Amino acid sequence: MLKNYLEGAIKDLQNLISYTYEDIEDIKVANNHSIFERNIIKSSLIKEFETKKSLIDDQMVLLMQTNPDKPLSELITPEISTLLVSMRQNLEALKDINTRYARMVFAVSEFYTSLVEQLFPKEKADYKGSMVQSSLLSLQA
Repeated sequence: MLKNYLEGAIKDLQNLISYTYEDIEDIKVANNHSIFERNIIKSSLIKEFETKKSLIDDQMVLLMQTNPDKPLSELITPEISTLLVSMRQNLEALKDINTRYARMVFAVSEFYTSLVEQLFPKEKADYKGSMVQSSLLSLQA
């Protein structure tokens, strides 16, 4: 069972990494629709991964409880150990790619925010509480 949970978790992580690479390519060309569609898929994958991770934790605790006198390294097979290493590597890769993606999203967000502020300046208040009307746009009744 532990092997199946690990393999499933690794597959989920690899899919998340792949989708995030696609998001990076799409954000470069402002293909927002695809990014938003993938967000639904990615959210589902994250939930699936969390479930598998919880099941992995349960299996590891069960192993430790049934053999309290042995260290975990003696209880797992080399194959399980390799899968655990692979899962950790995929988690680190996902963290790195998500950091890269987050920086791009932040840069795009800042660009659009500054653009909107330039096009539609807000009314500004000074320290005395008086409001300065925006000179670019004004509403007339």
